[in-house]
Amino acid sequence: MAVKTVAKPSKTTKKSALAANSKFSKETYIKWYKDMLLIRKFEEKTGQLYIQQKFGGFCHLYIGQEAIVAGTASACQAGDKHMTAYRDHAHPIALGTDPRVLMAELYGRSTGCSKGKGGSMHFFDKERNFMGGHGIVGAQIAMGAGVAFAEKYNGTDNVAFVSMGDGAVRQGALHETFNMAMMWKLPVVFIIENNNYAMGTSVERTTNVTDLSKIGLSYEMPSRIVNGMRPEDVHDAIEEAAARGRRGDGPTLLDIRTYRYKGHSMSDPQKYRSKDEVAEWMEQDPIEHCLKVILDNKWMTEKEIEATEEWVKKEVAESVEFAENSPYPEAHELYEDVYMQTDYPYIKEY
Repeated sequence: MAVKTVAKPSKTTKKSALAANSKFSKETYIKWYKDMLLIRKFEEKTGQLYIQQKFGGFCHLYIGQEAIVAGTASACQAGDKHMTAYRDHAHPIALGTDPRVLMAELYGRSTGCSKGKGGSMHFFDKERNFMGGHGIVGAQIAMGAGVAFAEKYNGTDNVAFVSMGDGAVRQGALHETFNMAMMWKLPVVFIIENNNYAMGTSVERTTNVTDLSKIGLSYEMPSRIVNGMRPEDVHDAIEEAAARGRRGDGPTLLDIRTYRYKGHSMSDPQKYRSKDEVAEWMEQDPIEHCLKVILDNKWMTEKEIEATEEWVKKEVAESVEFAENSPYPEAHELYEDVYMQTDYPYIKEY
């Protein structure tokens, strides 16, 4: 029997889908569509390759949640910093990272975005200001505030975006971080990618407060619920929160309601939810929503849509080919990129 979960965002009607055009341009919708489709197909292929044992380690897919990274990427500025947990494949793609180096990282190859040393859970792209996927649950919350502190200290107008799952908000470090972030008015946006389940445990089985935006209340942190199945809603919320941070008014907490169509990880049998529940959420699919807006407004022809699909298919295929033809890291890489402060008085050179 499926566990009851928190309330879902209301379904979008044809009228409301068309109404979304009033603010966002043709180019924005097409970019959202292309980016989310690339993310979706990249991850579907990732899942297939994992089952084929092409690479190992843990693997967590973002399928269904693409509107969050699409809306965040379109609302941020170039210098902003981004970090998330271990469900991290989609974020760098939305920020413009070449999927070839991401696939190579999955394969553990030296051409990967983390030189083949990080794997699925530790993507990183300094050039795109993606400050990593992080395998320790909730670790990125405090680290993200530290990045925001650095931006404020250096006098930039950049904002740090820190994504976490609904399970990570149970970490004690969140409360210490929220307190300091508000005290110091740090330019940080805390994003809860609330897909209703912490691994296989529903939100309401872990807390009496199912409206996770309320967590910010005791710190007087501006907080709100956002429909995470629509990139328009995410963009608006991110834009508002980022503006607050850039003004020096401090952090914002966003409880972005979304849903993952796949399990927590590739080993998850998903016995805690019903097929009907998954199907109901899939009716709100963000990719189909954007495609509908594009078609209703005649912004792309059928041939152009087919060409986009072929481009995505080619990008994914070339990513796999690039990864499989790339070399593994050499042995000396074990000793590279390892932090050590050699002038510390108790460390001897060796």
